[in-house]
Amino acid sequence: MNIGDTVLNMLKDELSEIEYKRYIQQLHYLAKPSRSDLAVFEVPNPLIANWIKNRYLDKIAHLFEIKTGTVPAIDIRLKKARGSKGKKTAAPSASGTENPKPSFLNPAYTFENFVVGTSNDFAYAAAKNVSEKPGRLYNPLFIYGGVGLGKTHLMQAIGNVLMPQGKTVIYTSVEQFVNDFTRHLRNQTMDRFKEKYRQCDLLLIDDVQFLSNKIQTQEEFFHTFEALHNDGKQIVLTSDKPPKRIAGLEERLQSRFEWGLTADIQPPQLETKIAIIRKKCDLNRVELGDDVVNYIATVIESNTREIEGILSKLHAYSQLMHQEITLDFAKNVLREQLIEKDNDLTIDTIMKTIAAEFNIKPSEIRSKSRSRNIVAARRVAIYLTRELTPMSMPQIAQYFGMKDHSTVSHTMKKIHQLIEEDETFKIKIDELHNKLSQQTA
Repeated sequence: MNIGDTVLNMLKDELSEIEYKRYIQQLHYLAKPSRSDLAVFEVPNPLIANWIKNRYLDKIAHLFEIKTGTVPAIDIRLKKARGSKGKKTAAPSASGTENPKPSFLNPAYTFENFVVGTSNDFAYAAAKNVSEKPGRLYNPLFIYGGVGLGKTHLMQAIGNVLMPQGKTVIYTSVEQFVNDFTRHLRNQTMDRFKEKYRQCDLLLIDDVQFLSNKIQTQEEFFHTFEALHNDGKQIVLTSDKPPKRIAGLEERLQSRFEWGLTADIQPPQLETKIAIIRKKCDLNRVELGDDVVNYIATVIESNTREIEGILSKLHAYSQLMHQEITLDFAKNVLREQLIEKDNDLTIDTIMKTIAAEFNIKPSEIRSKSRSRNIVAARRVAIYLTRELTPMSMPQIAQYFGMKDHSTVSHTMKKIHQLIEEDETFKIKIDELHNKLSQQTA
């Protein structure tokens, strides 16, 4: 067995069987062009090449270092078609420029791998329906929400359903669309640009908010949209905000973005974050205890894209240091990434955060109301104020209009008891604690 095959065999132990067979098993080590500082692999198609370059290069290089003591550059090459004899697979354009670099779908972005919760169930259902009846339901589908909430995942999941059916799918960002447009306009090859974007069955465009104030590109995008829509082709768009809130967007484009269905994705609730972490653990073959999963869920504010990075870091440290991933181990490894500070945290910030969590007004927390929800919010506010600020018990009692600090002391004991007896309550307190800490980080 050569060194390349040995390295790939080592990688097999760290990946799921599906992931290994789908990607790593497609790699073929080329011994002749390889040398101590260069490892050359061959793959059958651009999709696998792109996926391996984005996911595994550092890991493969690290395994070479373990076996040889040297970190080589990793070169992923496409396997030449039979009979090509080294010829180019595509003729150069008349302008002398190459075709635009294609954007590939991430094969891991499927509906099966998407964790559904109350924060994203509407967008998920809409995307699923579009994948089943493209061009007939919700055209265009416009998905909006914050960074790392799953917009791109849902969009590409549609493409991953339709591409195996023989549909022509184009996935690109607005930035790439703008670059393609500018280059073809400069080279006077707009007929090729139009052929590319107007003859697909499914057009997926990420981050359309960046069309803002790009008048000439908006003009071309409008005509592309019209051509596809009139032909019954499906269009899916994502943005960080709804169409009406995209400044510098032509009214006619805004109108067309709202023709179909607009679906938003909200930050996930705690239960959904826990489910996402567990799903990612299964997919990446990372074993974490419930206490570690709960800890990660409470320190991640809303960007679930952080989860894969966190799991990769924990897994790497665990392998290199030969240690089990315990809660203390996780806290130590992630202490810089998930830094928690409590300096300059004001009681007003605490009140606003807790009021939002309990769906009440901050003033109600300090009121004399005995409503169960308000009493619960008041207790949590007292507890977190004592934990996160330098205020003394008498100062807290005065702020909340209590006779003396004994009530504060009783509340602290009550909360500590609930934390010990109720795991769900403990997780919620941890989440609020970390949310407040991160506001001053």
